[in-house]
Amino acid sequence: MSRSRWSQLPFPGVYVAPTRAFWNLDKPPTHVDDPAVEQFSWEFERFCVLALHGNPTVLEVLWTPLVERITVDGEWLLAARQAFLSRRVAETYGNYARDQLNRVAARRERTGETNHKQAMHMIRLLVAGALVLRTGEVLVDVRHLRDRLLAVRRGEVSWDEVAAWAADLLVELAEATASTALPDQPDRVDVDRLLTAVRERNL
Repeated sequence: MSRSRWSQLPFPGVYVAPTRAFWNLDKPPTHVDDPAVEQFSWEFERFCVLALHGNPTVLEVLWTPLVERITVDGEWLLAARQAFLSRRVAETYGNYARDQLNRVAARRERTGETNHKQAMHMIRLLVAGALVLRTGEVLVDVRHLRDRLLAVRRGEVSWDEVAAWAADLLVELAEATASTALPDQPDRVDVDRLLTAVRERNL
C-alpha cells in the first residue's frame, strides 16, 4: 500500500490508501502502527473523521511546524484545516482534560499517589482548548509554559495548586466558548469535497 505522510515527533502522520483498495471486501486499515520507528499514521479518511470531531491529537498534526515529508494530498489537507474547527473543540478538549483530572484525583484517593505526567497533560489540554476557541489556531508550541508544565510533571507543584490552576483554566475555557467566533459545526461539505478529490487523485 502506497503511503504519503508528514510527521511530528513522535511521528504521527497521515497516509492515503489507493482508492481501488476500497473496492474489495477487505478494506484498507484505518491506521498503521510501526513500533520499530515509532510511527503511527491514520488513513486519510479516518484522520478527517477524527479531526471533524475535534480530536486534540489529530488537530495538532494539522498545525505542527515540524514536517518530515509532505505530498500533494498533505498540502490539500493543510490548506483545508480551518474547515475542521468548530465549537466542538470546547467539548473534546474540555472532556479530555476533565477525564484526566478525574483519573488523577481517583488515583490519589485510591493510592495516595499523583500521576504528575497525566496532570501536566490535563493542564496543557485546557490551555490549548481555550486558545483554539479564541484564535482559531491550535496550540502546538508551549514554550511559554514550558517551565511551569515541567514543574507539574516533576511533581514540584502541589496537587492543590494544580487543581486550582485547572479550575481557573476551566473557567477560561467556558468564557472562550461563550465568545468564540468558530462555527457551531465543522465544514463537512468542504471536507467531503477534499476527500473526494484525494480519492480521485489516487485512483
